Amino acid sequence: MKQFILYFIFIVSFFSFAQPKEVPTPFLENVVKQFPNVRDIALTKNQDEVVFSAQSFMGDMSALIACKRVNGIWQAPELISFSGQYFDIEPFFSKDGLKLFFASNRPIDASSNETKDFDIWYVTRKSKLDDWSKPINLGAPINTTMDEFYPVITDSKNIYFTLDNPKLKQKDNIYVSEYINGSYTNPKSLGNEINSDGYEFNAFVAPDETFIIYTCYNRKDGLGSGDLYLSKKQDDRTWSVATNMGEKINSNKMDYCPFVDITSNTLYFTSKRLGNHTKLNSKSIEDLQSIFNQYNNGLSRLYKVKLD
Repeated sequence: MKQFILYFIFIVSFFSFAQPKEVPTPFLENVVKQFPNVRDIALTKNQDEVVFSAQSFMGDMSALIACKRVNGIWQAPELISFSGQYFDIEPFFSKDGLKLFFASNRPIDASSNETKDFDIWYVTRKSKLDDWSKPINLGAPINTTMDEFYPVITDSKNIYFTLDNPKLKQKDNIYVSEYINGSYTNPKSLGNEINSDGYEFNAFVAPDETFIIYTCYNRKDGLGSGDLYLSKKQDDRTWSVATNMGEKINSNKMDYCPFVDITSNTLYFTSKRLGNHTKLNSKSIEDLQSIFNQYNNGLSRLYKVKLD
């Protein structure tokens, strides 16, 4: 009976966490609409700075953009000093906001212009008022000759990321490299509760590693091409079987790139969702442009939603 009660409590808390009372709303709408596609949001702990990826219409160019909030007002976006020459994506702030991790195909040798596979890089700064350093490659054992994406660093300094290993029959998977005795261990897959033979990528892991939200592509219980799924760390330190976060968050289009602000319990994510404009009812060029330029027009946009 006791086990049943504990199981029931777990199911209720899991379901309530995954089912927000609100619907997702645009985040930084006026800023985001300045770019063809925007994705990969990262926020500092006190929510006074945001970094995201701005991409071309075809997604073949990508740079990191920063916005700072002063007196409660988000300032104009700026190209980050080290970005704009290579394909830079998927930023993540350290807890103190003085280190920024990201994925890039930039060359290891600064004297070369030849791009390589995607690695995880980072930059540092002495304070939030200082400029970022030159990018530093995170190195082995995390970076390899394969593609590494979407870094997330927890309070224990463990690094979770997406790895595309062509040697496996599986597609993209979520991996972790643990920080033990001052160094990182060889990355290992999170297992079948999280990964499958299909695509699993772009994972946000809670700072205390109690839950993970990530994207699964074309799963049987999915609502669109890509959906956000949730898993929690169990008492035996294994992950629970991932559950679709439901239609209040996921659309019938691509939903991906999650980030959770733990302080406000707010989920930020990227979506290519469409608004209710399946029928044109335009009487002028202005009407037509208004429909085409809606925020939810199928291009990558940023959204947010409270999780409680």
